[in-house]
Amino acid sequence: MDDKSALLNQLRIDRSEQQQPSGGKRWLRVVVVLCVLVIVAVGWFWMRPAPLAVHVAVAQPMAPAGAGGASAAASILDASGYVVARRQAAVASKITGKMVELDIEEGDRIKEGQVIARLDDTNIRASLNAVRAQQDYAKAGLAETQVNLANAERDYARQKSLLNGKFVSQAIVDNSQTTVEALRAQLATQRVNVEVAERNVQLAERNLDDTIVRAPFAGVVIAKSAQVGEIVSPLSAGGGFTRTGIGTIVDMDSLEVEVDVNEAYIGRVQPGQSVVSVLNAYPDWKIPSHVIAIIPTADRAKATVKVRVGLDLKDSRIVPDMGVRVSFLEDSKAPAESQPRPRGVLIPNQALREEGGQQVVFVFDSGKARRRTVTPGGSVGDSRQVQSGLSAGESVILDAPAGLKDDAAVTLAKP
Repeated sequence: MDDKSALLNQLRIDRSEQQQPSGGKRWLRVVVVLCVLVIVAVGWFWMRPAPLAVHVAVAQPMAPAGAGGASAAASILDASGYVVARRQAAVASKITGKMVELDIEEGDRIKEGQVIARLDDTNIRASLNAVRAQQDYAKAGLAETQVNLANAERDYARQKSLLNGKFVSQAIVDNSQTTVEALRAQLATQRVNVEVAERNVQLAERNLDDTIVRAPFAGVVIAKSAQVGEIVSPLSAGGGFTRTGIGTIVDMDSLEVEVDVNEAYIGRVQPGQSVVSVLNAYPDWKIPSHVIAIIPTADRAKATVKVRVGLDLKDSRIVPDMGVRVSFLEDSKAPAESQPRPRGVLIPNQALREEGGQQVVFVFDSGKARRRTVTPGGSVGDSRQVQSGLSAGESVILDAPAGLKDDAAVTLAKP
């Protein structure tokens, strides 16, 4: 029996001898998994799709009939003109100097008060330091005079008391009084000197500030007239070696149309009259407009009268000096207050597309394309009324690609 027990013990598996996985192998597996995750993350970062460049247009509020919405009215007069900016400035410096910094390029949008250029301020800054030193000197002289006056007043008081006791003569007291009055006059002069020095410092600071050229209003830069290193001046001097301007800025919100109407037909035009404007660059785009004013003077050479036409829609495609054909419309006979105001907004037809039997648009919102289901209305030229689902002022994506998804990353395409 003992032999059989020994044989059975030899056949039994001793599990205590099996080695457990070491700690080093376990950490090696964790490191391998982390490396794989890092490689996957880096690959996704480099292979992720780039934001899609898109063109956008701003949704415009619907104009009431008779104020740009009366596209069905008949044209009673046609004329041609150009897009002009009522607010345009050729920005120049207030002083003559060498330009050391230029921060604008054609097409840049700038804000009011934004720094667009700097002139060399070395000499002006040295002058400012000099007048500040003069101001300090004047203040020091004033302080000294104040101390001397206080001492002279005390001495004068002592001399008067001694005079009452017959210890000094009247001449000595008179001399002390004269000294006090002289120091008081000197103190007044010192105070004026300090005030003059302060004015000189303010003038020098103003001259220093004039070396910085700022935008007078918000707009778009359409021309850059100087380069770094050139001498610029508010006045024409030095022939072709001195620039009289730094750049031209246009307020795009002030764009309107100026047309020349034959004086024989000017009676057909009235202020506030409905107009349809068509840009030569976009012949299929009818822009609702209205007459702003008739300039009360005629051109003798051309026998025309100038008419200002306001654009009811603002769009980035409208730029200064574009050619325009204008159609003056016959005014509606119905009073404006009896006509209901159209609902919704107006957007280009290219912004609408059909998905699953619904009309949708994509709104550009902080670098994302947001899908919106909208209720379209009637057509106005190459634009479409949207009755619900969209608000005025929102930017809609034009010609959205078929594969564009909600919340997809997008960026504005360069014009």
